[in-house]
Amino acid sequence: MFGLGWPEVGIIAIVAILIFGPKKIPELGNALGKTLRGFKDELKNSTEDTTEEEEKNS
Repeated sequence: MFGLGWPEVGIIAIVAILIFGPKKIPELGNALGKTLRGFKDELKNSTEDTTEEEEKNS
């Protein structure tokens, strides 16, 4: 994962818990997941729209 080993991932997790607190981390993960899912859906819709436009122009 991005060239990080388990010790580095552990340190990042500990720092995240110290900064955001253990109660806030699930909320942040949920928000990040929704954002990434929406971004992925928009990319998919964009390529579908492009394909439809290409078919109309042909």
